[in-house]
Amino acid sequence: MTKPYVIYQNVRSIIDAPIILFCLWCAQVFFGLDQLIFKGIFYIFILLSLASWYVSANISKLYSDLRTNKFSEEIVYILFTVLLHAIFLTSLLFFFRNQIQFSNYFLLFYFSILFFFVVITKYILRKYLHSLIHKGKLQEKVLLVGSTPAAMNFYETIKSHMYYGYSCLGFLDNHQEKLNGCNYLGRVDDLPHVIQNHEIDEVIIALPNSAHEEIKYSVEVCGHYAKRVRIIPDFYFYASSNIQMDTIGLLPVINLRSLPQDRFYNKLLKRVFDIVFSISFFILMGWWLFPIVAILIKLTSSGPVYFLQERWGINNERIICYKFRTMKHGSPEMDDKGNFLQSVRNDSRVTQIGKYLRKYNIDEFPQFWNVLLGNMSIVGPRPHVTPLNLSSIKEIEHYLLRHLVKPGITGWAQVNGCRGETFTKHDMQARVNYDLYYIHRWTFRLDCWIILQTIVNIIKGDENAY
Repeated sequence: MTKPYVIYQNVRSIIDAPIILFCLWCAQVFFGLDQLIFKGIFYIFILLSLASWYVSANISKLYSDLRTNKFSEEIVYILFTVLLHAIFLTSLLFFFRNQIQFSNYFLLFYFSILFFFVVITKYILRKYLHSLIHKGKLQEKVLLVGSTPAAMNFYETIKSHMYYGYSCLGFLDNHQEKLNGCNYLGRVDDLPHVIQNHEIDEVIIALPNSAHEEIKYSVEVCGHYAKRVRIIPDFYFYASSNIQMDTIGLLPVINLRSLPQDRFYNKLLKRVFDIVFSISFFILMGWWLFPIVAILIKLTSSGPVYFLQERWGINNERIICYKFRTMKHGSPEMDDKGNFLQSVRNDSRVTQIGKYLRKYNIDEFPQFWNVLLGNMSIVGPRPHVTPLNLSSIKEIEHYLLRHLVKPGITGWAQVNGCRGETFTKHDMQARVNYDLYYIHRWTFRLDCWIILQTIVNIIKGDENAY
């Protein structure tokens, strides 16, 4: 991490202190503390608030390097931190209940505006970071060692996402001199020479697992020249397992464990959340939105309001997926050769109102009924129609592993841009890889972030939804 970026990270954490003081002052002005035994107790209250916030932020990892995360994910980190802060602070105040009397409105107002101002501040800082990166002031110069598919993926990622703040100087490899436009700087043995003659902040080792000697040599060279080094493991062979790195003494050990959603309490948490979220949706929106959409569909085209389609759920079980009808009634689903007809841009089968329902994902809302029935979840791999499943099984690596969990209304692949028509085998493989990442690394926090990002996408309108 470059020195300017370290300064930025420090500012990002320190700036929360004056925000906390400001929010406490606002809460005091509007909902003042009812009783203070002595004035100094308020300063103790301030210190407790600051200590509680930074302990909470440390637990939630709010101050970790989040530049490669979308801002909606950072909002989830902030929300988690505020919730922890509320728990810790109110617990601490219990011991001062005889010295400080406060109303619930005071705390509710304080936590609410604290969340608001922290979100606004973090957003401004992120935009400032992006402007510095685009000016080339905070870019970290990295060197790639290896040309594996993982190396290719890393290079393409930092190239297409400039705001991550990485600039690749080139790559070293003993067997290949081309990496999709990345500069070839020589063999792995040339690593010392390259480090000495180029300004490098970090070395990324992406060699195949079989290249034990080259990996060891690269790590030793980076240690000799005091260069930070990270290894992108070539773990595609273990794609069907949830990988965790443990240590026994000083020895790193790869742990292939069961899926997070196989555990009873995780499964219970997810199911309870699905039910509560779905019922809340119908109470807040479904009761008035569904009749409006139904009327619009009936007024603009003939045929039923809902479209029922067979798709595959958990363990390859067939389920009936509910959607608002967005295509003309009786539109063909298969071509003359028996291939499934995916929806394409400017598809003549899509009705006028259907275009808007698809763009804003409203056509998927009836699937909350699938969630209540228990054959779908709010978040999970999107279910595909039977013909698409049958054709993908033979062509896409690890395809059926996406059915280890319940399918979802939205998913990790969708919020990362993999939705709509799949033009090539590579597009479908990318979608499956995102699904497998979600399955193997599921957390409740990840679900919350995906839902938040989905809401943002609905408001903006998804350009891949047609």
